[in-house]
Amino acid sequence: MSKTEPVETIKETTDIKELALSIAQKAKEASRLLAIASPHLKNQALLSMADGIVSESEFIVGENRKDIEDALRKGISGAFVDRLTLTDSRIKLMAEGIRQVAALNDPVGEIVKMWKRPNGLLVGKMRIPLGVIGIIYESRPNVTADASALCIKAGNGVILRGGSEAIRTNLAIGKILKDALRQNGLPEDAIQIVPIADRSFVLEMLKLEEYIDLIIPRGGEGLIRFVSENSRIPVLKHYKGVCHVFVDESADFEMAEKICINAKVQRPGVCNAMETLLVHENIASEFLPLIVRKLEERGVEIRGCKRTKRIVPHVKEATEEDWYTEYLDLILSVKVVKDIEEAIEHIERYGSKHTEAIVTQNYRNAQVFVNSVNSSTVLVNASTRFSDGFELGLGAEIGISTSKLHAFGPMGVEELTTTKFVIYGNGQIRI
Repeated sequence: MSKTEPVETIKETTDIKELALSIAQKAKEASRLLAIASPHLKNQALLSMADGIVSESEFIVGENRKDIEDALRKGISGAFVDRLTLTDSRIKLMAEGIRQVAALNDPVGEIVKMWKRPNGLLVGKMRIPLGVIGIIYESRPNVTADASALCIKAGNGVILRGGSEAIRTNLAIGKILKDALRQNGLPEDAIQIVPIADRSFVLEMLKLEEYIDLIIPRGGEGLIRFVSENSRIPVLKHYKGVCHVFVDESADFEMAEKICINAKVQRPGVCNAMETLLVHENIASEFLPLIVRKLEERGVEIRGCKRTKRIVPHVKEATEEDWYTEYLDLILSVKVVKDIEEAIEHIERYGSKHTEAIVTQNYRNAQVFVNSVNSSTVLVNASTRFSDGFELGLGAEIGISTSKLHAFGPMGVEELTTTKFVIYGNGQIRI
């Protein structure tokens, strides 16, 4: 099949258990070969992937359009369709992300620490691939390219089970990526795109602990809890992104305005968009009318606390549930807080350990916020939208972990490896 031909899914009558086992076995076998592949060969394959993504962008967009048409017929929300949609510019960004991954230092084989014991043994810790990584995700087809590139760079096989709404797009991208592996002498089975939308595949996949070493679910809270509750395989979790921006009393208003608008409006349907704005009471009466007007001009619905409503009466009153909510839409919760301590307490109570930002000109407050906020990414005077592997120089990311084992925050190449002990001796025996 040439790249310009439409991709096909497997019929729903397929034996799901047999299919899941076959895919996992192929990925495991391929991962053993990939684990010992040279950095040069892996980088060549990655650059071929990037070139293929760009040269076949028309093919990808065509398959993506079919997925979008199906989503619109089903009445999917605008934010969901935005995450699903691939444009030429987004495809170029995917390719650039792959190229950045290729340019990174190869972590496999790196000696991260070494010391000598009194008996002369030389003990070291060496980075090695995790093995096979299963990724279960919804709507965003860029995950297919990002995750594949990162896993290949780190020497891992990967099984990608995207949502039914993007199955044609994922298969199209996957075919290009697999072709690049084969053309560069690497096992194409190292990338496995699940060609079936049946949800029972996920349950079968989660039983295959003999073949799959780590599961990374990317999507809504419901998906992640379902995976966590049903998996026999370790799961790296990212439940949701209830991200906060705290505008301190010393904040520069122009800076705060730019950061808040960017954090909420640029792409409201992503996990690092701001969902709650916290404003110091000493500046609330001056700053809130300004920022509310600017946000509302851009279509944002404001849900404010009682103090917010006293300053800007027309906004909707926030409920207790709003503080916990990841809207993924043009909706924002706003709360006036007494001081930085109350802001931190609010984040601790309602946050999801994803991303928080402070806008301040006070160095001490900046450091208190950085040291006290228990989230995977904390920013000072910058938008929450920078909590992203591509933006942080990781090339791309395989996800953002809000659990602390074994990684925390945006996950790049290093987070897809583990270490083993390597010991050199000259005949030592234990007494």
